[in-house]
Amino acid sequence: MRYAVVIEPSESNFSAYVPDLPGCVATGATLAEVEAAIRQAIEFHLEGMREDGTPVPQPASRVEYIDVAA
Repeated sequence: MRYAVVIEPSESNFSAYVPDLPGCVATGATLAEVEAAIRQAIEFHLEGMREDGTPVPQPASRVEYIDVAA
């Protein structure tokens, strides 16, 4: 499965979340760290859903970049 992930910078690190998986979040000191952490978080989240008998949602969120005059 391929889920959309939002990565946001903060003053001291990066955070990430998955719109299609509420509560699935991660942080990391670098982009590489947060990407690895969110991948693990997604796998853990899905495993927990399966164990609980909760239906795993199909990826539905979409990410687009829109250019506008600044």
